[in-house]
Amino acid sequence: MFRSRLFLITPTDFDAEAFAAPLGEALSGGDVACLLITLPEGDEDAAQLLAEKIVPIAQEAGVAALILNDTRVAGRARADGVQIDSGLEDLKLAQETFQPNRIVGVGHIKERHHAMELAELDTDYVFFGMLDLEEHDEAHRKTIDFADWWAEVFEIPCVALAGRDIASVRPVAETKAEFVALRAGVWDHPKGPKAAVEEANAILDTVAAEIAAAEEAAG
Repeated sequence: MFRSRLFLITPTDFDAEAFAAPLGEALSGGDVACLLITLPEGDEDAAQLLAEKIVPIAQEAGVAALILNDTRVAGRARADGVQIDSGLEDLKLAQETFQPNRIVGVGHIKERHHAMELAELDTDYVFFGMLDLEEHDEAHRKTIDFADWWAEVFEIPCVALAGRDIASVRPVAETKAEFVALRAGVWDHPKGPKAAVEEANAILDTVAAEIAAAEEAAG
């Protein structure tokens, strides 16, 4: 039975020591496939320390720890892989360095033509949604359209970014994206990160059951 899985993204700005507790809470709330770790820009030492603190927490919970746009830090911190949003040359370098033993995903996709070009490069997943934009309660309409199209046409898994409201997980999961990404929806949830992950997984279970029922009814 098809079921989307959660893909969490660290907050836009966070302290490694202070973040350890809410991260642990989130990962105790149920199934999480991956954690994408964003790093401070312009301070490699700080980025390295942050990665070395956060990566083991995710891995000890059975969650793949990915680093955004920094293969050096990812390698030193023994992360499970990277997501590259910084261009084709960086993507090719990451693939040469990390594949096939570790994960290389790609994001910052704005057009279908660009997405199709990336599909030919043997990336492990594509990410739909702009991490540098302000989050809204609902998933961006273009993100949902991208995921719906991609899941129908391509075999490479896709990640689609939901909104700040946990309820936004439903329309993203209904696209049959393999992974539903959450950021502020988890860390800013009024009942805490654990409750957010529990609620999101309950939605994913419901959507999976609905998809299975629809497929059975269709024969």
